[in-house]
Amino acid sequence: MLRAGAVTVAGMDEVGRGAPAGPVSCGVVVVDGSVGRVPAGLRDSKLLTPAAREALVPVIVRWARAWAVGHASAGEVDEHGVVGALRLAGHRALAQLEVPVGAMLLDGNLDWLRWPDPRPDGGAADDEGAPGRQDGPGAEETGASIPPVTTRIGADRTCASVAAASVLAKVARDARMAALALAHPGYGWERNKGYGSPDHLAAIGRLGLTGQHRRTWRTAHLDPAAPPPG
Repeated sequence: MLRAGAVTVAGMDEVGRGAPAGPVSCGVVVVDGSVGRVPAGLRDSKLLTPAAREALVPVIVRWARAWAVGHASAGEVDEHGVVGALRLAGHRALAQLEVPVGAMLLDGNLDWLRWPDPRPDGGAADDEGAPGRQDGPGAEETGASIPPVTTRIGADRTCASVAAASVLAKVARDARMAALALAHPGYGWERNKGYGSPDHLAAIGRLGLTGQHRRTWRTAHLDPAAPPPG
């Protein structure tokens, strides 16, 4: 995208979409023509060990023109749905940046930064992501300006800024879940990071849901205090 003429390009990626507990988190990394070579070992966070991700964080911070991570809570996932919460987290990340962004690259095929309607007429987003709606979750709170967006399936494996964003988001969210595990022992969040592992699901059955669980999620029926269906 820099080669296409954009002065600054931001890669963004999300983590936590499929977890029944904890926030969804969005990392954003801005690059321009002044950044040096891509950090050695940088790749999609899912392909790295926890130690490798943590070691890359200071390297990414030095390499990037700017960076940020935004979060949306489990309660906000319940209120807005997971796509709306991703938008909220993405807007919060963008609002922290102190440099303008000329173009944005998102991993996947959905422009969730401009959820629910990616164009003013409500039509489907095209690959070039013409600027669209600014309302919805996130816009009222941050007023973040959304640059033209391009979506690309597999961008976390083919674009260094998106891979870097995925690493920052994953490390930040994992740290939050480890801290929350201290306040909510028994769910194994220090290990499973809020995802639906067998030990986590079994703990919900024993201990019920916490305020950090997504109560509209498909695991809510495991809560022993939940009302019977029907």
